[in-house]
Amino acid sequence: MKKISTDKAPAAIGPYSQAVISNGLVYTSGQIPVNPVSGNIDSQDIEGQARQAIVNLKNVIESSGSDLGRVIKTTCFLSDISYFTEFNKIYSEYFTGNPTRSCVGVSALPKGALVEIEAVAEL
Repeated sequence: MKKISTDKAPAAIGPYSQAVISNGLVYTSGQIPVNPVSGNIDSQDIEGQARQAIVNLKNVIESSGSDLGRVIKTTCFLSDISYFTEFNKIYSEYFTGNPTRSCVGVSALPKGALVEIEAVAEL
């Protein structure tokens, strides 16, 4: 197992890795919409937060040697399931290969984020 870390995504805010590589797959931790430069959530709406979370995820995956086109599974968490339609619009711009996905509404996310996304990708 190889641990992946990049400064192009927010540092882990707990005892975990941004991603690990095992058996030809990269498994990411959930990415929230924290700007890795400022350390803050810059956008207050689902569109801006979805874009930042996906860019963070993209940067972690690319640091492993893979890319969004090789993602085979995502798990998406929304702080309010009413964001589902807006979130899908942004998500579909980045995940054009339509990987398998679960998307659930949760009561709260770290730092008050509206969205968190994790993925599994082939190398």
